[in-house]
Amino acid sequence: MTSTIVSTDRLTKRYGHRLAVAEVDITVRSGEIYGFLGPNGAGKTTTLRMLLGLIAPTSGSATVLGYPPGAVATTGSIGALIEGPGFYPYLSGRDNLRVMARYRSLGADAVDSALERVDLSTRGADPFGSYSLGMKQRLGVACALLGDPRLLVLDEPSNGLDPAGMADMRTLLEDLAAQGQTVLLSSHLLGEVQETCDRVGVISGGRLLAEATVAELRGATSLLVRAEPAELARQVAVRTVGHDAVHATADGLRLLGGSDAAPALTEALVSAGARVHEIRQVERSLEEVFFEMTNAARPITERTPS
Repeated sequence: MTSTIVSTDRLTKRYGHRLAVAEVDITVRSGEIYGFLGPNGAGKTTTLRMLLGLIAPTSGSATVLGYPPGAVATTGSIGALIEGPGFYPYLSGRDNLRVMARYRSLGADAVDSALERVDLSTRGADPFGSYSLGMKQRLGVACALLGDPRLLVLDEPSNGLDPAGMADMRTLLEDLAAQGQTVLLSSHLLGEVQETCDRVGVISGGRLLAEATVAELRGATSLLVRAEPAELARQVAVRTVGHDAVHATADGLRLLGGSDAAPALTEALVSAGARVHEIRQVERSLEEVFFEMTNAARPITERTPS
């Protein structure tokens, strides 16, 4: 049975009259990569800060590793990178990690291992102030990895990374999950989330819109049909799979859930005299689903205090 690492119950944060996070319920399971997905300003960082005990919720509750956020019993089991990494600019990357390692009673081996895992071993002696944005981000992730925490909380970990760095980060996160560690990351990079995460929570305007696996959010495959005359093709498609499953798009006809109908549809189109240019299976990307959900989401409605 999969254990729960993080759970929230109507977690809410209000700043004066502004409702930043509204009754968010998420569940992060052991050993998974959970993506917290949303546009900038959606409430991702605020939620992560509440989970780490850095700020207190206005209402609602959360548990992290079985304890309330910020509990002393969990501090050695959580690694985190929230917003931009902050280090001493005049110290080297390695010395910055040594400072953090001392706070956690960790030795030099832990520092060297963390630098190696984020591919900074050869630049560990350089001052942090000389690092590029991507290198600074990788050092922040290395700091979060110190001590092999059970839970890794990362806020936009791919920020500033080039494509090769993003691929390395993806491999690192997958390796961590394979070793049994749990990763909770926020991101607005939809392609990276689609490639990396087991499950995602979609947040917009402070409200959680959905929580599911990436495959569940993307839904079943469909058929893209390009044939002429267009109206004849539409009529044949409707007779084959039903009116509700046929949708006209800029690229042609999209037949939802009709992937098994390709042979019969092709035969019917040809028999009807249509010119068939293309019939192929397509999947909605996470980006398509995300924009559908967030465009349909309404702004937070303030409630009158009871």
